[in-house]
Amino acid sequence: MAETLEKHISRYFKESERLSKQKLVGSIKKDFPSWSDNTINMYLSKLKKEGIINAPSRGIYEMDSNIPFQPNISNNLKRVFNKVKREFPYINFCIWDTVWLNDFMRHQPFKHYVVIEVEKDASESVFNFLTESNKNVFFNPDEEIFDRYIHNQDEVLIVKNMVSESPIIEKDKISIPALEKLLVDMLIDTTLFSAQQNEKEFIMRSVIQKYTLNELKMRRYAVRRNREDEIEKLINISLAK
Repeated sequence: MAETLEKHISRYFKESERLSKQKLVGSIKKDFPSWSDNTINMYLSKLKKEGIINAPSRGIYEMDSNIPFQPNISNNLKRVFNKVKREFPYINFCIWDTVWLNDFMRHQPFKHYVVIEVEKDASESVFNFLTESNKNVFFNPDEEIFDRYIHNQDEVLIVKNMVSESPIIEKDKISIPALEKLLVDMLIDTTLFSAQQNEKEFIMRSVIQKYTLNELKMRRYAVRRNREDEIEKLINISLAK
């Protein structure tokens, strides 16, 4: 019977990309009036596991567009990541480039930075290691350091403490932050993300249009960073426009 529901499921989303569970269940019952709520829940769970539908937030369903965040990982990022991995094989860290956010922006920043986020106990050791072979490496820079030094430099490498349980994904054997993490961090580290501050709503709207965003994952991380209300407000504003 799940296969039968699969044949109908896309039709329910023709008028709206997202449906409340109540509305979706109501549509299913029109086609399958003999099915109980438990039966429908079982089949929805099966379709979710198979990647046919997605539940980005509690009580909300959408067709899973299955478009993962796949930023371009430059050779330089791979080189730096593998270098740190060889020297510190047992630590948790990720690497990314602020240029990845340019795809979601109207105005393109002139500068971009490579950022390495490292578990706190090892971050200073990684910083010292990288300064041996790289110029313009900065450790947890504040606004004053950005204004005095970083904004005037090219090829900047920033080492930051990584928040525990940060959402991390892997691409090409390189650990990178999940898009959900970057969106939450954008609300907090306003110095590093200074170029994005005036485009937060546009960025969120662009992301939602292009990718399947796991709002539950994003909210969990936002709770850890004490930004749950802010991310909720940003999501609602972006969806309303």
